Amino acid sequence: MTRALRCVVPGYALLLALTVTAPLVAPGYLLLRDAVSTPRSYFTDTALGLGESAPRALPQDFLIAALSPVLDGGVFVKALLVLGLFLAGWGAARLAALLVPDAGTAGQVVATTLAVWNPYVAERLLQGHWSLLVGYGCLPWVAAAVIRLRDDSSVPRWARWAAVVFWIALAGLTPTGLLLAAVVALACVAAPGNGVSRPWCAIGVLIAAVLAASPWLTASAVGDGLGSSPSSGVVAFAARAEPGLGTLGSLAGLAGIWNAEAVPASRTTLFAVVATAVLLAVVAVGLPTVLRRRSAIPLIVLAAAGVLLPAMLATAPGLAALRAMVEAVPGVGILRDGQKWVALAMPGYTVAAAAAVVTLRRWVRPGITAVVCAVAMIAVLPDLAFGAAGKVVSVRYPHAWQVVAGIVNAEPGDVVVLPADSMRQFSWSGPAPVLDPLPRWVRAEVLATGDLTISGQPVPGEGGHAREVQRMLLTGASPETLADAGVGWIILESGSAGATGDAQQTLQRLTVAYRDADLTLYRVGGVSHGATHSERALMVGVHLVWLVLLVGAGTIAGVARRRRRPDAP
Repeated sequence: MTRALRCVVPGYALLLALTVTAPLVAPGYLLLRDAVSTPRSYFTDTALGLGESAPRALPQDFLIAALSPVLDGGVFVKALLVLGLFLAGWGAARLAALLVPDAGTAGQVVATTLAVWNPYVAERLLQGHWSLLVGYGCLPWVAAAVIRLRDDSSVPRWARWAAVVFWIALAGLTPTGLLLAAVVALACVAAPGNGVSRPWCAIGVLIAAVLAASPWLTASAVGDGLGSSPSSGVVAFAARAEPGLGTLGSLAGLAGIWNAEAVPASRTTLFAVVATAVLLAVVAVGLPTVLRRRSAIPLIVLAAAGVLLPAMLATAPGLAALRAMVEAVPGVGILRDGQKWVALAMPGYTVAAAAAVVTLRRWVRPGITAVVCAVAMIAVLPDLAFGAAGKVVSVRYPHAWQVVAGIVNAEPGDVVVLPADSMRQFSWSGPAPVLDPLPRWVRAEVLATGDLTISGQPVPGEGGHAREVQRMLLTGASPETLADAGVGWIILESGSAGATGDAQQTLQRLTVAYRDADLTLYRVGGVSHGATHSERALMVGVHLVWLVLLVGAGTIAGVARRRRRPDAP
């Protein structure tokens, strides 16, 4: 295979990824719903998983805090998002080359298209789940690595193990990504082969997953983030039925996110039925072929489970069972957002899509099949292009944010923000709400309750102390009372909706350290009551375990890759 031909599929994957994220090439920051990027992040208690909120963003926040002093945080986050989509496309092609080699480049192109250009990517992008998309992009690589481990390959076992560990660790940028990767890896242990035995494969995968999960597992044990039972959010975060499809049909089409506002316009009408039919038709055409490939069977079974189980959890009995589990074991709250688990279907879907070329080649040339399938899947989701039709763009912060961050960073103390709402809607950041960016701007702890309102339904967060301080402020408590609670600063973010209560009674008694049209900073003078030195040292240590796992395994796998034949799949 010539070098030029080997570059076709990864080049196509990169083209699709850049087409999706094109507006982010402009200077600025990704700031949309759950996606928050800032020029610089810090090793706060929250970034280490020692805050009140559940450790949902570990070790992601640690990595950004470690690298943002040398690389602008906004550039880093946008680069990781592009990388995640690129890995999804190229990884799907590599997995197809491994399991359906007779599909050739044409089949790989179809697999790449489905992996990148689908409703799951669109909805998670609009929800701001950039780090989840990094984990999503690792799934086909995880599958291929474990299947190679089971195969009696000429590649040394240590090199194949390094690849498995690396992709699991990279997917572990967030807890959800790690769990997705671990499930895919364990499913692929069932693949036939004369290589590493199934028990040893399973043990190795579990050890790698536990080590990669050590930051958030340790934070869950040491911190306070799992102290509450967020069962009230079970219904709010359940998978959602799209027009004409029902919940099962929506999930089968890789759609159905809980937030109806984080959906491309083309999925809000009955056209969603057409789009889903096209995607499932491409997959269905390849099924007769791929079901004859024993190594692909675990991925097909996993795809079915990845659709059916979230659909069951969205039913009344499923919601009741999930609510009971969350109340009994708060850590199970990660399962509330049922639709995100449909990512487990992606590896199987892409392999089946690639096999469509093989199924039809008796009647249609593979190249024609590839073009028709790729064009059809892109055409039925046209508003994924260019940042979901211009909804995902680079945002510039007003100058006040940098000034206020500099003042607070010079004298770190717990920060309370007004209005009292976890989400913000600034005129300069676009029409969509966004998580308050302030916690990532300053080295001080920003007290956040984590409370949300979804479709008019309140969903309490884990921030008990933050909620108590917020209550004191909204009832007009004295500055001395707030200072005793550890509050060092109060910041009023202008132009965003939310409750302020009787806070003005407190504010008028405080010294204004900075004021302009965007932000007003008040000095309170309290001393923060943060985590202990030993707790912070422990959390830094377990984050370094993950980092060594990622870099070490990646280096070993990279060296082994360079020694392999350049045309190896």
